[in-house]
Amino acid sequence: MLAQLNTSPTLPKTLNAAYLLVLLPKGKTLPHDVPQRDLLAAVLKRRGMKMAEFADAPLAANGENGSLIVWAMLDFGKPVFAVQTQARKALQLLLDERPASVAIVVQGDDAQRRQAAEAAVYAAWVNGAPLPVHKKKDQHKPLKKIALYGFSGSFDMIEAQAEGNLLCRTLTVLPPNELTPGQYRKRIKELAKTRGWQHEEFDMKKLRKMGAGAFVAVAQGSQEEDAAIVHLSYKHPEAKQTIALVGKGICFDTGGHNLKPARHMHGMHEDMNGSAVCLGILLAATQQKLAVNIDCWLALAQNHISPKAYKQNDIVTALNGTTIEVMHTDAEGRMVLADTLTLAARTKPDLLIDFATLTGSMAVALGARYSGVLGNREALLQQAVRAGQQSGERLCAFPLDDDYEAALDSKVADIKQCTLDGDADHILAGRFLQRFIDDTPWLHVDLSASRCEGGLGGVASDVTGFGVGWGLRMLRAE
Repeated sequence: MLAQLNTSPTLPKTLNAAYLLVLLPKGKTLPHDVPQRDLLAAVLKRRGMKMAEFADAPLAANGENGSLIVWAMLDFGKPVFAVQTQARKALQLLLDERPASVAIVVQGDDAQRRQAAEAAVYAAWVNGAPLPVHKKKDQHKPLKKIALYGFSGSFDMIEAQAEGNLLCRTLTVLPPNELTPGQYRKRIKELAKTRGWQHEEFDMKKLRKMGAGAFVAVAQGSQEEDAAIVHLSYKHPEAKQTIALVGKGICFDTGGHNLKPARHMHGMHEDMNGSAVCLGILLAATQQKLAVNIDCWLALAQNHISPKAYKQNDIVTALNGTTIEVMHTDAEGRMVLADTLTLAARTKPDLLIDFATLTGSMAVALGARYSGVLGNREALLQQAVRAGQQSGERLCAFPLDDDYEAALDSKVADIKQCTLDGDADHILAGRFLQRFIDDTPWLHVDLSASRCEGGLGGVASDVTGFGVGWGLRMLRAE
C-alpha cells in the first residue's frame, strides 16, 4: 500500500511538519525563499562548510519544535540516476525514523521542480512501504502520507512504476519455502483474476506432451512436479504493438548435480527475479492502461538435486527441435528460457524482451550497478541503452557476433548448453538463447543489478526491482 500523496504548487504561510525534506537546485548561494534558511545557514557556518560541500551531501538539523529537517542540493546537470540517488539519500535521513508522514518542498524552475518532485515522491513510495520480513519484533512502520509543495502535476506514471517495483521486490525477497513454483502460480493466478489478465498454464504434463525437453530437464529434479510456464495477457483496444515479456522464475537454484558451494547458494531464492520484473512491468502497464498489448511468459521451476535431476552429458531436445548437450547443471536458466522463448516467439510479437538473473560473468563484467543487454537489432540496443539513461536503470550493451558461437559447437548435439571455462558466458548465453526466438526483434536483459548492497538509484533496499522502470520506458517508446 503506497502512501497517500497530496500536492500543492505553492508553499503554505506556515509549514509545521515534523519531517521535512527541502530539495533545491545546485547553486553558489542559498536562495532567499529556502524553508528554514536561517537554520540551514547556521548549520553551514557551524560546520565550516562551503556551498560546494553542501552540494555533495544532504544536511540535517532539528528545528525548534523538535522537527527533523533535511536540505539537499540536486545537480540537474547530472544523469537521471544521480539525481534519483541524491533524492533517495536525502529522504532516507527522514525515513530512518519511520515517520507516518513527510513533507517535501521542491524549488527551482519548472523543469527542476518536476524532476525533483518525481524523484523524491518515487523514493518515498518505494522506500516507505515495508518489504516482507519475519522478525518477531519488526518495527518497520509504513509511510502513510506525503505532502508535496512546489509542484502539483500528475504522478500516475510514477505511482504505477512504484507499485510495479514494490511487487517485484516483494516477490523477490520471499523465502523459498514461501514461494515454491506451486505457491508462485497461486499468487499469479490471484493477481490475474484481480487485474483482469488472461491466464494460461503449461504444467509438466502438458510440457512433456509438447516436447519442451529443455524446461522439463531442469524441472524434473524436483520431487513435487509443480513447475510450469505461465502465460498472462493484457490487451488494449487501441494497441498497435504486441510486446512479449519473458521472465526466468527459478524459485531456488541449488546448481543441481553441479552443486553450488554454500556462499554461492545463499540468496538463490532470488533467482526468480526476472519473472518478478515481468510481473512488475505488467502491473504498472495495466494500471496506466498503456495502449500496447502485452504477453507475459514466466518460466517457473526449481533447480534441485535428486536421482531424477538432469546431469552433465545428457542430451535433451528443446521445444523447437534443437538438441542440447548439457555441460553444466547450474546453467539451468538458459534451459528453461529456451522453451519459454520458443512459445513466446510463436505468437509473432513485435518485440520480445527476456529478463533473467542469468550469468555470474555479467556480474563480474559490470558489478551490481548496471545490468547488461544483448539483442539482435542494433537500433533496439541503442533504444535500450537510451531508456536506461532516461529511467535511471542503466544498461550496458554487449556484442552478440556470430563468431562467438563456435565455442558452443557440440560433437554430439546441435549446440552445447554452455562451456566449462566460463569465458564470456553472458555473451554465449545470449548466443544460445538466440537459437529459440525465430529472428523476432529481441532484447535479453541479464539482471546483474537485481541486488545491490546499500540500494541503487531511487531504491534503498538491497533488492532493487531493477528493470521495472526501464521496461515501462521501453513500452512507452513503442
